[in-house]
Amino acid sequence: MTTILIVLLYFALLFAISRWTGRRATNETFYRANRQSPWYMVAIGMVGASISGITFISVPGMVNSIGMTYLQTCMGFIVGYVVIAFVLLPLYYRLNLTTIYSYLGQRIGHRAYKTGASFFLLSKMTGAAVRFYVVCWILMECGLGGAGGETAGGHDSWLFAVVVVAMTALIWLYTRQGGIKTLVWTDVLQTMCLFGALLLIIYKVVGDLGMTMGDAVVTIKNSELSRVFVLDDWFSKQYFWKQFLSGAFIAIVMTGLDQDMMQKNLTCRSLRDAQKDMCTYGVAFLPANLLFLSLGVLLTMWYQQQGIALPVKGDELLPAFIQQTSSISPLTSYIFMLGMVAAAFSSADSALTALTTSYCVDICGRPDDERLRRRVHIAMAGIFVVFILIFRVLNSTSVIDAIYILCSYTYGPLLGLFAFGLLTKRPTNDRLVPYICVASPIVCYLLDMIVGQLTGYRFGYELLMLNGFLTFLGLWFSGKVNS
Repeated sequence: MTTILIVLLYFALLFAISRWTGRRATNETFYRANRQSPWYMVAIGMVGASISGITFISVPGMVNSIGMTYLQTCMGFIVGYVVIAFVLLPLYYRLNLTTIYSYLGQRIGHRAYKTGASFFLLSKMTGAAVRFYVVCWILMECGLGGAGGETAGGHDSWLFAVVVVAMTALIWLYTRQGGIKTLVWTDVLQTMCLFGALLLIIYKVVGDLGMTMGDAVVTIKNSELSRVFVLDDWFSKQYFWKQFLSGAFIAIVMTGLDQDMMQKNLTCRSLRDAQKDMCTYGVAFLPANLLFLSLGVLLTMWYQQQGIALPVKGDELLPAFIQQTSSISPLTSYIFMLGMVAAAFSSADSALTALTTSYCVDICGRPDDERLRRRVHIAMAGIFVVFILIFRVLNSTSVIDAIYILCSYTYGPLLGLFAFGLLTKRPTNDRLVPYICVASPIVCYLLDMIVGQLTGYRFGYELLMLNGFLTFLGLWFSGKVNS
């Protein structure tokens, strides 16, 4: 009952913000917030929006397998965000875009425009639904809200469906009027809740270890799990330059070429404000992930001190701790639950808004039709629920992993399309663009299998760069000869 009350109080705050921002809202408000968002509010909210519930769970669990080498990728993110700020944002503002994929229509052609938008819709719906599913599953697995382990195991699947439908309905309710204008402000609240929960959990673990915060900093620094740089093994997936360059491209593609992430940036009052927002957010992402990794080191020490075996899966490190301590300190469970709900809402609400925007503007070509926008917003929420419940029925980690791989493959063609448009003036055969964009991920998959079988080497994040490069080559060689 306490958990339900916390969720309702949290939603009441979100809904109050929605009522304030949604007054006299139009499609321009829903899509672009009338271009009046303060840059610093966008920057704060972007940090929380980029951290899903899976990040909350997975990043602390990384330390026992790869140490803190994920920070190498985060350093690359900063370079990527600088490219977004000073290459992509000037282009988007100069063209006064509502959706970033309309650039492809102006530069390459109508089919390239529709292909880019379609890849985004597929990837975003699938990825957002999986993230939301995992959060709901973890909350029930931890027994929060009175649901015990049996419920999470599938004996009461109807309750899971009720939770998913209710939470999605809440998201639809507070985003239906103000859209992106509402999200700029609610994301600030959700970022504060997310990092407030993270800091309180760190404080709890440090206290259980009998340390001061100063002692904890020194201990983390001296831990063998705190290794950041891998410079001596270029075959390793954690080799610095692989991680760093991949991080830069991941940021460019999954932020700069993603309507969900860029829509908030396009609501700033000016290009200069948007650039300040992007650079601030980019720099903040490094210490944010350092906190998550530091929590992972402290949790590992806690398990060792308690004489409890570490969970087999890294993703279970934090949830298992919550389960172990919930009977002693229920407040820790409630704080964890609040952080997870904040992370889930901040990623799902912006995804639904971006999906609605892209479908109305890019696919239907009717940006001024307010009735269509409302219907599409409801439909997207319904499809979102269906996707989540399908994942529940499949109930297979391997299937979820496969879906995440699919999402990573779909960003490669977007990278190739935008790179071709920005770096060349060469025309291409617009009719062949959809086939090239579908063929490129397939070729990447086959190459990964063949190279893996022949050499034992498996592609990691660098597969994104290869995928984009193959798309670029396909567009280049299909180009029409200038007369």
